[in-house]
Amino acid sequence: MSTTSPHVTEPIWTEGPDGYSLAIEGTALACRNAKGKRLKTVPKKVRESEQARRLADVLLWLERHERDCAARVESWLLGSLPVPASVLSRVWPDPAWRTLLTDLFVAPEGGGEGGFLRGVDDRGRIGVLDLDAETSWLEADRVVPLHPVLVEDLDDVREFALELGITQRLPQLTRQIHRLPASFDADATRIDGYAGGRFEQLRHAAGLAQRHGFPVRGGYATCRVVEGGRTVQARYWIGSDAPDWETETGPLVWVDDDERVLKLTGVGPVAWSEGVRMAELVHAGRKNTEEKK
Repeated sequence: MSTTSPHVTEPIWTEGPDGYSLAIEGTALACRNAKGKRLKTVPKKVRESEQARRLADVLLWLERHERDCAARVESWLLGSLPVPASVLSRVWPDPAWRTLLTDLFVAPEGGGEGGFLRGVDDRGRIGVLDLDAETSWLEADRVVPLHPVLVEDLDDVREFALELGITQRLPQLTRQIHRLPASFDADATRIDGYAGGRFEQLRHAAGLAQRHGFPVRGGYATCRVVEGGRTVQARYWIGSDAPDWETETGPLVWVDDDERVLKLTGVGPVAWSEGVRMAELVHAGRKNTEEKK
């Protein structure tokens, strides 16, 4: 299957001081001496050279770029947003984008059998590895990176990926999911199962939420999802006192764009899964009170 760009495996070397050469390899500087021998570490005089400083600046930019790309792809996943083949074709030559997109499980917009994304050809066709382990071209102008809770027969797809040694830079199939319960109290608007988690300091709870990628606003850890064209935000109470005060977690709720709390019957499967996932990750960091009993 031909794609728009081959994978680049060899670093591009640039001249450094005293016959040394420098290159960016992965997320670090690589160095070789005048004889072409690769060195395990970059000598101090080379590391402090102008050439090394310029490459270090490039590395910082690349790290920011990779984070931005990952955030954008995750937003597609959380919003089940259709991505045009023309967009995939433009970004595919960029290694940061290509690494994130390769083997992402996608399906044609409007439904149909999905597959693991493998590339886009010069004609804009989207290539996938399908669930019969065959490479094929999707008859679609746009594809949707599926949230795992929406993947049919998810366990089978996960097993298939494991058998073929498929790995994903952005965890998709391995993302923790939570299914909607079969029924709710018709008027229920909150989940209290993750309330009562105690943290010695509010900053510990807030820091934990932020490390997992959840912004903290107004005392809540938050997670934004676009589902069915509607924006929904999950909110998990972690407290709003002084950062060094002890805090205790509260309810998990979902609100719409107008800040109205939704009934649980009105929460979609992706918003539900992501909200509960957020609450579980934060709640897991609470103080262990069992040892004090």
